[in-house]
Amino acid sequence: MAKLATKTNKLISQETIAQILSRIDIIDIVGGFVKLKKRGANYLGLCPFHNEKSPSFTVSPVKEIYKCFGCGRSGNTISFLMEHEKYSYVETLRWLANRYHIEIEETEASPEAKLQQQVAESLFIINNFAQQYFSDVLFNQEEGQNIGLSYLKERGFREDIIKKFQLGYCLEQRDAFAKAALAKQYNADYLQKTGLVVMRDERLLDNYRGRVIFPVQNQTGKIIGFGARIIRSNDKAPKYINTPENEIYVKSKILYGSYFARQAIDKKDECLLVEGYTDVVSLHQAGIENVVASGGTSLTQDQLRLIKKYTNNLTIIYDGDSAGVKAALRGLDMALEEGLNVKLVLIPGKEDPDSYVNKIGAAAFQEFIAANKKDFILFQLEVSLKEAGTDSTKKATVVNQVAETIAKMNKVEDFTKQQDYIQQCSQILGIEEAGLHTLVNKFIREKISKNEQKAAQKPEEKKPQAAGRTAETADLSDEAFNILFQDELQERAIVRVLLTFGAKAWDEQKTIADYIFEDEMDEDMFKNKKVAEVLKIYKDKYLSGQQLSVTDFAYSSDNDIVKLVIEATNHPYELSVRWNDEDRAHTVNKHIWKLSYEDFKKEVLSPDEASGSIYSRQTDDNYRADVDDVITYLKLKKIKRLILLNEEDIKNPTASMDEIKHYQEVHMHLKKMQIELGRKKGMAFYPF
Repeated sequence: MAKLATKTNKLISQETIAQILSRIDIIDIVGGFVKLKKRGANYLGLCPFHNEKSPSFTVSPVKEIYKCFGCGRSGNTISFLMEHEKYSYVETLRWLANRYHIEIEETEASPEAKLQQQVAESLFIINNFAQQYFSDVLFNQEEGQNIGLSYLKERGFREDIIKKFQLGYCLEQRDAFAKAALAKQYNADYLQKTGLVVMRDERLLDNYRGRVIFPVQNQTGKIIGFGARIIRSNDKAPKYINTPENEIYVKSKILYGSYFARQAIDKKDECLLVEGYTDVVSLHQAGIENVVASGGTSLTQDQLRLIKKYTNNLTIIYDGDSAGVKAALRGLDMALEEGLNVKLVLIPGKEDPDSYVNKIGAAAFQEFIAANKKDFILFQLEVSLKEAGTDSTKKATVVNQVAETIAKMNKVEDFTKQQDYIQQCSQILGIEEAGLHTLVNKFIREKISKNEQKAAQKPEEKKPQAAGRTAETADLSDEAFNILFQDELQERAIVRVLLTFGAKAWDEQKTIADYIFEDEMDEDMFKNKKVAEVLKIYKDKYLSGQQLSVTDFAYSSDNDIVKLVIEATNHPYELSVRWNDEDRAHTVNKHIWKLSYEDFKKEVLSPDEASGSIYSRQTDDNYRADVDDVITYLKLKKIKRLILLNEEDIKNPTASMDEIKHYQEVHMHLKKMQIELGRKKGMAFYPF
């Protein structure tokens, strides 16, 4: 395990990481967030990641993993904290170290990194002091109570919500906060960097005088900056003053309220986006907690990616005036490129979310949101057409704009949605669907062409492949591509048998692992490259004399590997001994390979078949047959891949007659191997 770098290049030592991992008790950690009851060897509780009435969230203290059989979430203690609390990997390690009172050992960073870390830590300390100071003024000093607290209560905010968001008040005295901070011996330069004070006439003065203070938290709840709202009317002063950008406050990467909203967004699978601080606070007070604010600026890619960390569903709630509409439409293309499903809700009249929820109440507000969600693309088209009127030139511009917007939906999983938009938009525009389709494809080709030109200028970068393809499969025909990429289940099976039975005996001379690694496995055989990676890690360790288990992979820093291993080894149903019945094997095999992976899981893995499941709990008595099934499958898959590549050679127009004859002989030999392997396993056909 390598040393782990933090964002400031300071390294957590390998010894510290090992110590943290050795101390982890998954029941202790997960049990702090989920009420667990012991059921046999495992523990059971209600899943914290989705709403359920019957518990399906299972925690295994032996394997040190969790799995929800309702929503499919799975992982280890670290991934649980990352999913539930939205921590980064490094933040999770630090949280665990603090929980188990483990001192973190770090190597020396470079002088530059060390200085940056020092500045960041100093800013955090000052901001924390400032938040406590402003909150104390708000609740415990006369001016704070009479002006700041009175204002907030007039706005309808309860004390509990004021304390939750750590709101405060800055006195009107010119340097009250500055004096308090200097008395605590905080550095004057760092104080100015936070934006809390300014230097005038060689004297530090408060920057937020007479304003209500809204602290801004990062993903772990640390104060990174402030928004200060004016209370008294003053035409010359801005309504809000925000923290200037510094080492810890980068405006384009911040969504106000995300720390308080993260779990609600995850659970509801939807993020509500508003403009201002008070909108967020009011909606939270109304019990609507899956809400964040953009701060009234255009959405940035970093903000959209932060939203996507929690959900793919974004609903933007803005004022219904023209400025609100324009603000809502900004950032649309970036949202589509990030694969977000975007809806828009406009608040009626001159209301904003804050005033409207207070006016109609929480229940009515939620009903209004649900009933008035507009599709973002269709709404944009509607607004653009209204502005274009009867001007044919402007209408042509609108057609081009909507085609370019739809073309931004460039993810493979968005293909069907893209086609639906083409159909709907062509009807609204009154043009031929085929024409709009052609125009969308034109923009897609232009984008691909630009990407290829960039890739050509940078040889080290891979050129973009067709949708769904990778560099490894770019040379295969569409038929070969489809054949090779529908067998995720069997790829996971090789991971399962290796980690579950690898150390067991295959025969008197070798173990299961020896048997599996007898034949060299080509990485190109696997669609899931993480499968190949797990096999390589296992093989390297095995050849050096180490025996790996599920637990060794469960605490990998690679979340994809963790998920793969847990999913592969933690399904309750495996192949039963009924596979040894030849007629049954023929029937079931034929059925399985006609199904997609998702249908396979639904139809074949169901334990409730009236005739008795073809799946049962795996027993050690049957592991050799299970291993042999998996190995046979992999061999058949490799043979099929060779057949496909050989067919490409046969079709080569430049091949000579002797070469074609040779390729045909190779083809016959491969088919013979395929038939022999199929007969060995009682297969009347082949799973490809």
